Amino acid sequence: MKKPYPNLVLLFILVALLTGSLLQAQQRFPKPEFDSGYVQPSPTTPEPRAMALEYFDVLVLLAVLSLASWLAVKRRSRRGLLWLSIFSLIYFGFYRDGCICSIGAIQNMALSIFDPAYAISITALLFFVLPLLFALFFGRTFCAAACPLGAIQDLIVINPVSIPSWIRKTLGFIPVIYLALAVLFAATGSDFIICRYDPFIGIFRMDGPFLMIFLGITFLLLGMFYARPYCRVFCPYGVLLGWMSKFSKWHLSITPSECIKCKLCENSCPFDAIEVPVEKAYRTPEVARKNLKKFVLYLGMIPVLTLLGGWIGTKSHVMMSRVHPDVYLAELMISHPELKQDEENLDIQAFLESGDTFEELVDQAEVIRGKFRKGGMIMGGFIGLVLGITLMNQVVFRRREDYEPHKGDCFSCGRCMDYCPIEKS
Repeated sequence: MKKPYPNLVLLFILVALLTGSLLQAQQRFPKPEFDSGYVQPSPTTPEPRAMALEYFDVLVLLAVLSLASWLAVKRRSRRGLLWLSIFSLIYFGFYRDGCICSIGAIQNMALSIFDPAYAISITALLFFVLPLLFALFFGRTFCAAACPLGAIQDLIVINPVSIPSWIRKTLGFIPVIYLALAVLFAATGSDFIICRYDPFIGIFRMDGPFLMIFLGITFLLLGMFYARPYCRVFCPYGVLLGWMSKFSKWHLSITPSECIKCKLCENSCPFDAIEVPVEKAYRTPEVARKNLKKFVLYLGMIPVLTLLGGWIGTKSHVMMSRVHPDVYLAELMISHPELKQDEENLDIQAFLESGDTFEELVDQAEVIRGKFRKGGMIMGGFIGLVLGITLMNQVVFRRREDYEPHKGDCFSCGRCMDYCPIEKS
């Protein structure tokens, strides 16, 4: 029986307390820290391609998704999915320099929705929508064979270890926070953090800051033992794919016939995505009543967590708004007016030469702060809502007699069905 994990609630409350203590003495533009020595990595983008080639990329993605869905659902071929993922790694990863990718397209979508001046390209829109549509019908076949970030991690899984369920579920909540932050920063025109901190883009392009190359190599080394660490702990697009996949009608199945409960599939899955049969002892009236009480409790906690999250997001808007270059520059010039004479500070010199006044910069920073105040409230409420629903789902059980892949967590890699000894009749 799955146990509810209160660690997420404790983590959530801890963040609230820390945020409140950090923001007790806020000023209009509090003095920022400039002494950490940290240098923010600069995202690099490949040269623009001809429109015909961009549409060709979409056709390749569509072909890969279609073939992957057929290999996973109908052909039931792990080998086919493996070779297809190698092709995607070469084409979308190394040849196309990892851009544009469906994961980063989240930010293009967010910016196009909240900024009327920004028009998303049709190719970016299709890269965002197509994998979600396929997940809705066939499961996460994008993760199985079309995503270069997943493919490069999947190829180096050597000796995967299983960690306790409560740790997996707690770590699995991080992508929800990452998704909310990525949408907020993109919607406010502040930054595309998914692209900036893509751990594998430096490897795909054979270039990049040392920090990002080191991060990518670290993920790969960790992935030898904790399979697909980026996909399971950070990928924001995986959150959306998991939600879509839960409703998929034609999902990968482990056995083509009657399950003999040999447990080979459970042992073969490096992602702990196999759901075991629900034992009869956990379906007794006593257990059902106990779970019903917990269900009602967690259901009542949803509005509380949503409001708490919204409050935290609102209180954090000053800190988060510093990601925007205009807010950062305004704080810098208020805190260090002497830097206006520093000819080596390119940001300040570029602003002074732009012809805009300092008052206009401050007013623009205030407008951006207002966007972050509203967006932070929505972001925090979203995180609290997801946390409440996640807790509630821990006491929802459905009848299950066989070993089955978890539709939300399964990457449709095909390892489990490859290990199944049952032949298709």
